[in-house]
Amino acid sequence: MAPRPGDTGNLDRARRRRADRARQVADVLRHQVLAGSFPQRQLPREAQLCADFDVSRNTVREAMALLADEGLVERSPGIGTTVVSAKYAHGLHRLMGLGETLHTQGEITNDVRTAALTRPPAPVAQRLGVPGDEPVVYLERLRRLDGVPLSLDLTYLPRDIGEPLLAEDLAGQDIFVLIERVAGRPLGTADISFEAVNADPHSAALLDAPPRAALLMVERLTHLADGRPVDLEWIRFRGDRLTMHGRLQRGAPLPRVIGY
Repeated sequence: MAPRPGDTGNLDRARRRRADRARQVADVLRHQVLAGSFPQRQLPREAQLCADFDVSRNTVREAMALLADEGLVERSPGIGTTVVSAKYAHGLHRLMGLGETLHTQGEITNDVRTAALTRPPAPVAQRLGVPGDEPVVYLERLRRLDGVPLSLDLTYLPRDIGEPLLAEDLAGQDIFVLIERVAGRPLGTADISFEAVNADPHSAALLDAPPRAALLMVERLTHLADGRPVDLEWIRFRGDRLTMHGRLQRGAPLPRVIGY
């Protein structure tokens, strides 16, 4: 039987509404998963979720499929939906290294892939406030949490700060801790920006991520308490293993835009 005029359009609109509601349900459930709201790692049954969200069973199934595609849950016939992967919470309240931030989640270790003096690109020298012909220290580290790849960090430091670090425990210590030890002064502030980037083949292989997977790119320029820039980093985080959280205040001063 041929569809009546207008039936196709109505069907498409219904599907779009269901997809919209599925995203809404998935957003709430994702927050609950990341907040540890399911201590038994088991999500409620479909019937309970339908009642909680006032949606159809198909909508709940679409929401679960979204979370499964993200690798957060796994659906098994006769068992239900189980949390299989949780993201690590990275706070934005204080300026801390990865080991300091995630010390309650597990052990951070660093595979030091490069640690050497190098001639900096002009924009790097400018942002670190060093002469363009003066070498800087370049570090590349693959950072793991309990052995699992979490981030790929590319770091530039002024020579007087970075060169003494080459003799330090770069595999087991946060750079921030080492900088304060070498400088004899505390760190103060950092300019930071976030964006999503696709993993290039090299980064994907190092991070054990699918090709062109979405990574969370963090760019950070850190200063000593007296304002001197001492650490310029580009950090590629596996987006499926980390969630950023913080508290924003209405009426706070506008952040300074990072530029070259």
